[in-house]
Amino acid sequence: MRATPSWILGGLVLAVLSVLAGCGRKDETGAPAAAASAPAGAASALPPQNVGVVKVRQADVPITLEASGTVTALQSVDLRAQTTSTVAQVLVKDGQNVKKGELLFRFDDRADRASLDKARAQLARDRASLLDLERQLNRAKELKAQNFIAQNAVDTAQANFDAGQALVRSDEAAVQAAQVSASYNELRAPISGRAGIVNVYPGSLVQANASATPLVNIAQLDPIGISFTVPETQLGALLAATRAGALDVEALPPPGSPKGAPSIKGRVSAVDNLVDSSTGTLKVKAEFDNKAQSLWPGQYLRVRVTLRTLQGVTVVPQAAVIMRGNDRSVYVVGPDNTAKLVPVQLRASLGEQVVVEGLDATAQVVLEGKQNLRPGTPLKLQPSGGSGASAAGAASAASAASAAAAGASK
Repeated sequence: MRATPSWILGGLVLAVLSVLAGCGRKDETGAPAAAASAPAGAASALPPQNVGVVKVRQADVPITLEASGTVTALQSVDLRAQTTSTVAQVLVKDGQNVKKGELLFRFDDRADRASLDKARAQLARDRASLLDLERQLNRAKELKAQNFIAQNAVDTAQANFDAGQALVRSDEAAVQAAQVSASYNELRAPISGRAGIVNVYPGSLVQANASATPLVNIAQLDPIGISFTVPETQLGALLAATRAGALDVEALPPPGSPKGAPSIKGRVSAVDNLVDSSTGTLKVKAEFDNKAQSLWPGQYLRVRVTLRTLQGVTVVPQAAVIMRGNDRSVYVVGPDNTAKLVPVQLRASLGEQVVVEGLDATAQVVLEGKQNLRPGTPLKLQPSGGSGASAAGAASAASAASAAAAGASK
């Protein structure tokens, strides 16, 4: 094998040494030459982020409780016949408003009138017999005073007279019973209210049977009640509110109502005396004026109860609340226009707003663009009307506020 010339090996060694010397050279600042050639614009400071902000506000906030309720008539009566007969007259129409004592049905009463006349005749006969027995007793007493008859004759006359009196009283009771039976042939309204659908017609056979179909139903519509249930966790607040005075209730417009339809005001009339252990709820009943008859028995709707009012609390949009596990926080604008993450405690939810603790009264909270922020991020501020908040952020904030409000009420 041919040997490599020495001058070639020497040239290779010098090239390697020159490369190593270039790699180890530094610039004037002491940084490696490669680092010194990096672009000068790659600064570590973050650029300002565009965010929408709103100021917190102080307000008096009512604490309300919403529940599902069912409209119920304060009085409702199913009318049934108390005698077996046929319908002679139907004096009520479907859906008619009736007054207490108004005649609604008349039945065939010929048999009952005949029984009444018979009882009266029996009473008249026995009264006549009693007068004769009274005369016999008086005559017996006169004869005994003159010693014409023995004492036992007087006693017999007295016994006959007493028996006649008892018979007359029995006849009087029979007449009263016949009058009661005859009165069943006229069916009158026991309450004032609105009649439902009439289920019989003239000539229909009715029977004195509690399981029979009612002739008609009458329900009181004004005033009217709404029954609803509340969680047992709200029992303490509910009882405290009722002890403080009349507790206001608001019936919200039912689904399908015209836009802007007003709610109806009422008051709690009763709180049940036990909690349903199977559902963990408590039944409450409220009473409402219903002159316009906008509430109807059996109707399903939502009610809102005002339990108390929080005075001078801090209110922010729910969309500004950040939820991380069990922690709630908001971004506020710091003194140097940087983002500052502040933990807060939620006290109540108010639709799109939420009551919080832990914020200054003059703070500005970030509503839009908070998803791009980190503590210390520079901010470029612009007013926010709340319309730019994402639906997902608003939904998550609303659920967080509701959960916090429920926890605060326990």
